[in-house]
Amino acid sequence: MHVYEVIKRPIDTEKTRYQAEEGKYTFEVDRRANKHQVKEAVEGIFDVEVLSVNTINVPAKRGRYGRRVVTRRPAWKKAIVTLAPGERIDVFDGV
Repeated sequence: MHVYEVIKRPIDTEKTRYQAEEGKYTFEVDRRANKHQVKEAVEGIFDVEVLSVNTINVPAKRGRYGRRVVTRRPAWKKAIVTLAPGERIDVFDGV
């Protein structure tokens, strides 16, 4: 799997901004990717040193519009990447 196929997009929420101050960055990743592939992708794309990777499988959820229209959001996977002290990723700065 190519490094640009592993990482889909950065997750930008209020919680992830606080974690970014501590050197932890969150990404949506491919569901088939493992921790080693995520680490290699982040190090290759952003040229930083990764200390650890935590992955979470986010389950699918149901939603409704009106009474009977039921929709389903697909399951996805996210990864929280911890960088070495002094390292930063500029994607999250100034957003």
